[in-house]
Amino acid sequence: MALTLAALVYPGMLGLNQVTSQSTRIIANTQWGPLTEGDRDFVVKVRAAGLWEYPVGQLGLQKGTTKGVVTASRHLIDGHAALDASCRKIAPMLNITLPNVASPQQEGFVQTLKSDQGRQFDVDFANTLRMTHGSIFNTIAKIRSTTKNSLVRALADQANDTVLDHITVMERTGLIDFDQTLFQQTTPPKLPQADLTPPPPPAGQPEVILTPPPNATSTPLDLNGITDSGDSKDRGNAPGPAPTAG
Repeated sequence: MALTLAALVYPGMLGLNQVTSQSTRIIANTQWGPLTEGDRDFVVKVRAAGLWEYPVGQLGLQKGTTKGVVTASRHLIDGHAALDASCRKIAPMLNITLPNVASPQQEGFVQTLKSDQGRQFDVDFANTLRMTHGSIFNTIAKIRSTTKNSLVRALADQANDTVLDHITVMERTGLIDFDQTLFQQTTPPKLPQADLTPPPPPAGQPEVILTPPPNATSTPLDLNGITDSGDSKDRGNAPGPAPTAG
């Protein structure tokens, strides 16, 4: 596997309103296809989403006052545990550094929900998560339609199914203020870069693992077909077999 190791620096901006002019720049050629800045940032973004939405799901099980919020909380825990396992599978294969904590912006969402009580918790829970899932849903579509890397493509497929499920269960709570939520989704605040970026883990820090629930219904990616039988397009610029004498 021919990786441009020096190019895989930790991504610089991973918030909901990320705009990267160089997202299509190839930073590594791998046996699963070329890896762009946008591909790498997407893998990190999926990991960061789980690092705050999984604990929010745990909060919802404790503090949710309606059946819809409790059900949505279970979906968050189940879906993000599986997505996180997939990120942790493919990141070392692509030499991508994953964060161990979410961005300050995302941690702010968690702190707000920790301080909420009763119906206010339910309303903020449903609307915040509907907004953030709606935002990354658009990112997933762009990555899925443009990436040439088969590992990233497989993660995008899984993320698409999971995020659509989470959007649906949030809407089923009956608590969504669509006008306000869609306004926030389409006109996010202009925050400093530091607020949008999950910090890289300190050297030697153990990797945070999001534990699947006992009754998990979501499963991580099965990479056997991707790694063992990728076609020539998926293998990008990886070297092929040496020619034989004829």
